[in-house]
Amino acid sequence: MNRRVAIVASIFFAISIADSATAQQPQTLTLSEALARAEIQNLDLHAARAQRAVALAGVRIAGQRPNPTAFVSALRDTPHESLFFDQPIEIGGRRGKRIELAKQEGALTESSIARVERQVRREVRIAYFTLAFARRVTAQKLEATKLAARLKEIAQARFDSGDIAQLEVTQAELELSRASADAQVAKREEDIALSQLNVLLNAPAATSWDLASGLDSFAQPLSLEALVSKAVDSNSEITRLLQETKVEESRTGLLKAERIPNLGVEFGVDFNSPGQGGFHEGGRGQISMELPIFTRNQGEIAQSTATLRALEQEIGAKRRAVAGQAESAYYLLNAREAEVNLYKQSLIPATKRLEELAEESYKSGKANILTVLGAQRDVQHIESEYLSSLLAMQTSFADLEEITGAPLD
Repeated sequence: MNRRVAIVASIFFAISIADSATAQQPQTLTLSEALARAEIQNLDLHAARAQRAVALAGVRIAGQRPNPTAFVSALRDTPHESLFFDQPIEIGGRRGKRIELAKQEGALTESSIARVERQVRREVRIAYFTLAFARRVTAQKLEATKLAARLKEIAQARFDSGDIAQLEVTQAELELSRASADAQVAKREEDIALSQLNVLLNAPAATSWDLASGLDSFAQPLSLEALVSKAVDSNSEITRLLQETKVEESRTGLLKAERIPNLGVEFGVDFNSPGQGGFHEGGRGQISMELPIFTRNQGEIAQSTATLRALEQEIGAKRRAVAGQAESAYYLLNAREAEVNLYKQSLIPATKRLEELAEESYKSGKANILTVLGAQRDVQHIESEYLSSLLAMQTSFADLEEITGAPLD
């Protein structure tokens, strides 16, 4: 059994040493630096921002003027040949309305980009603190391994002095093996968390970070009233709906402008008209216009007007929903913070004190090994819950920031 424990421990420390040797020198990274890096390097943001060029091209397309049409004819009748051009001319401000609609659609693209920026900011914040959480868990598991090793030494010393049976030594060895295995699993989970952060930052996979912002650090948000007001003004969904309203208003204006038909101007030259009163060449011209008798965009305008009314109702409902979401997220964050303080100020010190007393009692022969193992597991359980509550607090802050639609720190 001693040999098996030694093998497990040696494997664990060999893996740790190999990881340390292969990893690059860690770079210091604060949360604000991580967010700034993602703002510049994140590939999802690059893809979203590439849509700006598409929107600008749409404005150019909207500003194009119609091309003229050339006609060439050769007839047996006179005049035998003709050459003339047909140039449509847009009147009623149609081209300007079309350009305005394209610009408003481009602004809608900007609101979509802003929404992706908020999402990436949330993901980077959570990934940053998930890595901090994973490292704290690894450190906790390594500390548990040290406690298990110390308990095994105490049990071995008491067995050698004849105070306890071999069974207690075996139990201590098994506890050490379990603690070593847990530490290895925690290290692998830490590597996964680092990989996820590097993906969001578009950093090389081998990049290692020394996180300067602690898991328990976050900016105190605004008061509830100010927070709700800011959320209603800055929320990405509300911003998108407001911009969709402007797009629809521009579309309505274009539909009304299209009720005035284009003017068709034709001009050219006829050739070779022999006979009395004939001519060798002579000019010709005419004007044409579609008569808006049956169709005047009535259905399209009615549909656009109905869409505007629906958007107004949706904006009102969304404002109320966002206000409620901001309130809920605010109270949830307060609850998470209170939970963290309870663990930090009361539960963790109490369980650690009990573990110390149990170990002292076992060392002096006043308690059995099961009492010590139970106390150690209680400490590990409480510390795990404390770390989970810290991560939950950071996640709640990230959710609140995304709902608000603007940075809160």
